[in-house]
Amino acid sequence: MIHIPKIFRPDDSSEDGNQSPITLPLLPLRDIVVFPHMVSPLFVGRSKSINAISEAMNSEEKYILLSTQSDAGKEIPKENEINKIGTIAKVLQMLRLPDGTVKTVVEGKYRARIVDFKPNESFFEVNLEIIEEPEINQSEKEAFSRNINMLLKDYAELNKNFSKDTLKNLSIITDPVKMVYTVAGHFSFKTAANQSLLETAAISERLTHLIELIKQEIIILETDKLIKSRIKEQMEKSQKNYYLNEQMRAIKKEMGSDDSEADELKDLEQRINQKKMSKEANTKTKHELKKLKMMTPMSAEATVVRNYIDWLISLPWRKKSKVAKDIEKAQKILDEDHYGLKKPKERILEYLAVQTLVKKLRGPILCLVGPPGVGKTSLAKSVARATGRKFVRLSLGGVRDEAEIRGHRRTYIGAMPGKIIQSLKKVHVNNPVFCLDEIDKMSMDFRGDPSAALLEVLDPEQNYGFNDHYLDVEYDLSDIMFITTANTLPDIPLPLQDRMEIIRLSGYTEVEKYHIAEKFLVPKQIKQNGLKKNKVIFSKNSIYAIIRGYTREAGVRNLEREIASICRKIAKDLLKNKKHINSKVTSISSKTVEKYLGPGRTNFGLVEKENQVGIVTGLAWTQFGGELLSVETVTMPGKGNFTVSGKLGDVMKESAKAAISYVRSRSEQFNIDQLFHEKTDIHIHVPEGAIPKDGPSAGIAMCTAIISALTKLPIDRDVAMTGEITLRGRVLPIGGLKEKILAAHRGGIKKVLIPKDNERDISDIPASVVKQLTIIAVEHMDEVIKHSIIESDDKPLYNHSYNFDKGKLDDSDIVAADA
Repeated sequence: MIHIPKIFRPDDSSEDGNQSPITLPLLPLRDIVVFPHMVSPLFVGRSKSINAISEAMNSEEKYILLSTQSDAGKEIPKENEINKIGTIAKVLQMLRLPDGTVKTVVEGKYRARIVDFKPNESFFEVNLEIIEEPEINQSEKEAFSRNINMLLKDYAELNKNFSKDTLKNLSIITDPVKMVYTVAGHFSFKTAANQSLLETAAISERLTHLIELIKQEIIILETDKLIKSRIKEQMEKSQKNYYLNEQMRAIKKEMGSDDSEADELKDLEQRINQKKMSKEANTKTKHELKKLKMMTPMSAEATVVRNYIDWLISLPWRKKSKVAKDIEKAQKILDEDHYGLKKPKERILEYLAVQTLVKKLRGPILCLVGPPGVGKTSLAKSVARATGRKFVRLSLGGVRDEAEIRGHRRTYIGAMPGKIIQSLKKVHVNNPVFCLDEIDKMSMDFRGDPSAALLEVLDPEQNYGFNDHYLDVEYDLSDIMFITTANTLPDIPLPLQDRMEIIRLSGYTEVEKYHIAEKFLVPKQIKQNGLKKNKVIFSKNSIYAIIRGYTREAGVRNLEREIASICRKIAKDLLKNKKHINSKVTSISSKTVEKYLGPGRTNFGLVEKENQVGIVTGLAWTQFGGELLSVETVTMPGKGNFTVSGKLGDVMKESAKAAISYVRSRSEQFNIDQLFHEKTDIHIHVPEGAIPKDGPSAGIAMCTAIISALTKLPIDRDVAMTGEITLRGRVLPIGGLKEKILAAHRGGIKKVLIPKDNERDISDIPASVVKQLTIIAVEHMDEVIKHSIIESDDKPLYNHSYNFDKGKLDDSDIVAADA
């Protein structure tokens, strides 16, 4: 049984005036300090602590010493790990719980100091002495009381959980000792701070320490209020659903902790540091990253900035594929993929040769111009394979917005870089072969002219610093090998033409089409249709029959379709007769072509069957290649009316008028009635009236037809001609000579009359075709008539009494006319 000494009563003391030691059980506390005048519930779980509580409850006075451990983590503290200053408390209640722990309620009474520990295995038992509280004068007491009450009011204004009743109860306490312990019990001070209050001897120092602790709590509440006000301002601009996350973020920032997105931003910063890019782009990226770190993660602007940074670091700024410089290997690859195309191949090999000798060569800008199906895009792919570069293609057909090339500015919602930058991101290198397909099919509207934006892209002197509106930094395009394709050159703006090297891919000859079909198309379609190469044989005549009777094109696309159609029909026949599926050999001849494809659908131009009056074979250029063009002229008694028909354009109508004027000026020379323009109606017609026709190359054909019709002399059916005429009979140069000569060769023409100035273009025509034709260069209409109109002895063309020098231009006249 615990004996409570008489020291608890004021009249008890020892003979020498000192307090007698008091022996009490000790309850070590972990994270709490119990003050005098404070009632506190405690949960006890350690066996020694439960025994100490039980011992106190079994005593008459029910007193126990409460002292805090210096290390709360210790399960069984040592004697030196328990603070010497504690509180004598009275156990008011004890309740044993089902889990074996004990809940107790204690009331602090006096401060006490441990003198020593008594041996006891069941619980801690100590000898202690009560610490007497010193006195304080009235003025100090009043001053401290006022200060504490003012601080409590300030605290209550900041902390809504601090009720008015609590404030009122604390303000009426007059005893300074009771004030310290009661006020401290209403605050959540740290354990060390509470223990310091308990151990401080002088009451004035104890009150001063309490004031400092309350001030610290007020500062913490003010800081918390400031943080909340900042968060409120931010949340007014963004969604309130993220309020709690933002509060935690702001608290962590105030405490100096890492941001919740720190790992992601750190990874982004690492990628930026590792990325090799231009100095301008690197500076811009780091600046945007700094902005991103200061932004709210869920804000719309943060998403825009993050996407922008992702674009910058995902581009292949300095990443390049190794360029092959073996010219022989490149030529072999080009020959494997394409038959003919001598000029384009030569230009590509020249580029590779120069690149082998020069370390830095700005990429050439090649423009392949030709009809559909001649292999422009596939040639660009072959260039990529021959040079070891990656291939990327961008179709410009129908593009009408400048932003498709330059990109959108980041101020617009959904802004993205232009197609050039997007394509480079996909291909992952900065030196691919870049094919800009259908460059002549672009258009323009109120959003800008995309062809104007391409001026910078396709200019070797400018594209080293291409500025995309979205990136807003210069990007080097000079290592890219740009190849553009177009069907017609006039549809490309002149400034854009000036920045490119034009390489024309004219239509294939029948011989070239035959070789392409034999080497490429037939084996390809046999394989794609599941047939065996040695079981299907196309004869030479069958391929020519398909070319002439079922296709009308400059390229070979329709030719491949017709070959594919025959292969499909052969595959169907084989499956119907499965017995012979592995043994039957199918031979395709010109006759079986009609069986599989039906009657011929096209009728290419052929030479006339006989010499006729007023019918001339002209030559025309179309986007599908050259064509034979018949020009028919008839004369009738009338009043001099002149008619042209056949849906002719303005240029051809003017050529017809010039031809009539020339014939009238030379009517005496040609034995023509000089008043024919008053007595005779003339009608010029170009067959296939539903097809529009125009161009400056039918003048000499119309003039020859008119002279033949008026003189009734026939025209040689084996002659075809092309050229424009002047009023004095001079023959002017024309374009598309190769296609026209090829058409003449295909149609069975033997002699072709061309302008003298076009002799230089004969070198572009295949030698095999030139050998089979007689090509005559003419300067004047007299030479045309000489080679085309057939005279007879009884009906001469010329009036031999006519002065043939009359009306011709001499050199001085030509100079004057040109001036």
